Amino acid sequence: MEEKQVRDGREKEGKFLNELDNLLSVMYKIGASDLHLKPMRPPLVRVNGDISELSDYKVLKPEDIERMVLKILRPHQKRKLEERLSVDIGYGVRGIARFRGNIYVQRGTLAASFRIIPYKVQSMEELELPDTLLDFCSLPMGLVLVTGPTGSGKSTTLAVLINYIARTRPVHIITIEDPIEFLFHDNKATIAQREVGTDTISFAEALRNAMRQDPDVIMVGEMRDLETIATTITAAETGHLVFSTLHTNSAAQTIDRILDAFPPQQQKQVRSQLAQILKGVVSMKLVTRKGGKGRVPAMEIMKTSPRIAELIEKGNIADIPEEIEKSVEYYRMQTMNQSLLALLVYGTISIDEAMRQSPDPEDLSLKMRKMFPRLEQKGGEEMPSTADFSEILKLQEYRKLYEEQEEKHNLQLMEKDQEISMLKQEIASKEQEIVQLKKRMEDMKKEMEKMRGDFKRLREEAQQRIDKLMARIRELNRKLEGGDRKSGLFG
Repeated sequence: MEEKQVRDGREKEGKFLNELDNLLSVMYKIGASDLHLKPMRPPLVRVNGDISELSDYKVLKPEDIERMVLKILRPHQKRKLEERLSVDIGYGVRGIARFRGNIYVQRGTLAASFRIIPYKVQSMEELELPDTLLDFCSLPMGLVLVTGPTGSGKSTTLAVLINYIARTRPVHIITIEDPIEFLFHDNKATIAQREVGTDTISFAEALRNAMRQDPDVIMVGEMRDLETIATTITAAETGHLVFSTLHTNSAAQTIDRILDAFPPQQQKQVRSQLAQILKGVVSMKLVTRKGGKGRVPAMEIMKTSPRIAELIEKGNIADIPEEIEKSVEYYRMQTMNQSLLALLVYGTISIDEAMRQSPDPEDLSLKMRKMFPRLEQKGGEEMPSTADFSEILKLQEYRKLYEEQEEKHNLQLMEKDQEISMLKQEIASKEQEIVQLKKRMEDMKKEMEKMRGDFKRLREEAQQRIDKLMARIRELNRKLEGGDRKSGLFG
């Protein structure tokens, strides 16, 4: 950490810093992410990923740390510290920020770590997160996991997603945290935040209770044990959208960690459940910007496509990274190496940092050599020179190829548009024919009804004539019979 930052922070406080609130205030002002209090050392801060001493401040004695931390603990937190020798807390300094703290025992004395949690949840753009993550926010149900080592930005990313849902969807959100970190406010959604130890006994208990609290979205701070993992899976199966975190470094490792938490005889069933409910895994790490000015997230993004769901169900977890790498264009997935390569191409990070952070440096090196063939000749120290005109010619060639591909693509689109237009015309013609046929059928139906009526009328008239004729015949027969008898008398 630069001396000027420390000096500016001290001058703004205006006094020697030996109380917790003042130390947290200085930590905030100099842009540190973490504060560490350890006996027989000055306060330690982490700035841009590196830890250094606040050397102008006095060495902390065990009684100094004890005095500072015990007075901010609630009775139940003190009991937990006594029983488990460690306790997580949430703590706020008015007008500054909130902090997530852990008070623990080391070498028989108290020590503490505090991480800053801003009052304001930052936006996707401010954190330079890819907007493909917002696809998870519109899901009706399922399980989304944000993973990574401690300090990789999991909680911050999760807060951004929950805050986005709160602003855009009229739903009920329940968060279960230990401790509560970011403070959310009702917006389009309504939010209930529950803290383990204060508002509920455990993650699993809070999850079971949440089922009866009409939630649409549930955020579980961390899936720490088998009971919490099993209850989280059940919550996602019953129609809720569930977000949670795990301390794993990749999607494949995340799935393996979940499966390993269950007994062997249950793992087949759990694989089948995950294939159905797991919607995505985001694995993060923070990498140092070029020049050491801050850090930026690199992330592997897996979305559960039909193929990945099949790999999970069949237990072919090792094939998932290859499938992620092949699904960049259609599903907008990416591996960690692809993420690092994108940061490298945009000049956000250095080659050395990319190689240092890569889970597979050989694969990354191969990808870089394919993209920048002359990189190896330059010893991997720099990208192609901006003063090299040959590089411009190469870019022009790439542009020409791109324009050719774009023209070809546009022609294909035009052909498809023409096909669609012709199909629409055919559909319209068929619809017109159907209308005409319906009209003809109606006319024929009316004509048939008329014919039935005419036939009935003619039949009735004919019957009347037949009846009259039969009556006439009977009358004539009677007369004829009478004439025959007369002839017999006088003949």
